[in-house]
Amino acid sequence: MSYIVAADGSEESNDAVRYAATHAATFGESLEIVHVITLDTELVDGDVVMQGRETATDEGHDTLEDAQAVARDAVPSADLDIETQLLTGRPATAVADRATAADAEAIFVGHRGLSTEQEAVVGSVAKEIVSKATVPVTVVR
Repeated sequence: MSYIVAADGSEESNDAVRYAATHAATFGESLEIVHVITLDTELVDGDVVMQGRETATDEGHDTLEDAQAVARDAVPSADLDIETQLLTGRPATAVADRATAADAEAIFVGHRGLSTEQEAVVGSVAKEIVSKATVPVTVVR
């Protein structure tokens, strides 16, 4: 069995990684850190430009490496088994589906991530994970 923690590089996400790592080490569980790749758009000279898949993948790997370091720093003396996984799709659905596929015992997520501007329009990813998940979800504040 394992715990899954969603990471997006935000401080709230890092808090969730620390909390999940501490719980995983305490209960002898493995920890899987997941990051969902999303292609961002931006305005460049009045044109909408979409970030490339390669750039998003590279940034996703960087986010996972950083989160893995956060987890190791949270429990430096523990022999914690940490895996990482890049996911694609809608973040809440991808995280909930991964937890089901991995037969995870629980999901940990920060209460707010990098998309705070969008949350007012589309809703909280954490709230959506809670509604889609088939396992307990801990929202870390």
